[in-house]
Amino acid sequence: ETKIIIKNKKGEISLGKPKGSYITIEAKNLSSNDGSFHKEMSEALFLNLKEMLGKRKKILIAGLGNANVTADSLGPKVVNNLCITRHLEREGIGEYQYELSAIAPGVMAQTGIETSSIIKGIADEIDPGVIIVIDALAARNTQRLNKTIQISNRGINPGSGVGNHRTGITSDNIGVPVIAVGVPTVIDAATIIGDVTKDYENIPKHLSDMYVTPKDIDENIRITAEIIAESINELVTS
Repeated sequence: ETKIIIKNKKGEISLGKPKGSYITIEAKNLSSNDGSFHKEMSEALFLNLKEMLGKRKKILIAGLGNANVTADSLGPKVVNNLCITRHLEREGIGEYQYELSAIAPGVMAQTGIETSSIIKGIADEIDPGVIIVIDALAARNTQRLNKTIQISNRGINPGSGVGNHRTGITSDNIGVPVIAVGVPTVIDAATIIGDVTKDYENIPKHLSDMYVTPKDIDENIRITAEIIAESINELVTS
């Protein structure tokens, strides 16, 4: 596990990221069928999320991505595995540590609406204390593809990894603290060639628009979604 905290402008310039906490949980066997290892991963994610949440108890989960595109379906699949409690608490059924609601807003090509606008509209209506956004990412090197879970309290820019620049889902835009959880599920062909040849300057430009995903991506997404959902469900039931 690697944690980077950027506290000032100097850090922002040095690392090319805005102020905030950035955590990477690395695991070579993230998408394997090792049940005991999955428990370790979900526990590590659970502990980091609990720390970032602090005293906030009302959580909105936003599972980003296109459920019809396997490599981009992580967010919706996590939502499908969650233990939702908001409606139960309001009906007086059980007591839970957190009030959990969730939405899988789809992508702009399906809705014609900026994902950030959908989430802001829901946040304005139900007033969550924090939003956890879950999304599939584009890997920046082959060693991280389906091998890391990345967490940040700075939100996320949907589609930015594959060149689709959308309005950011951040606390500044939504008006609510945003925690982002992402897993790299695709990588562009130019990065693969650069990693092999170590020559990142003479790669044909069109390869940057070609994205590759592992042949067993269906199983990878299923297992990773279960790990992330398990960690969030542990928040609710612990």
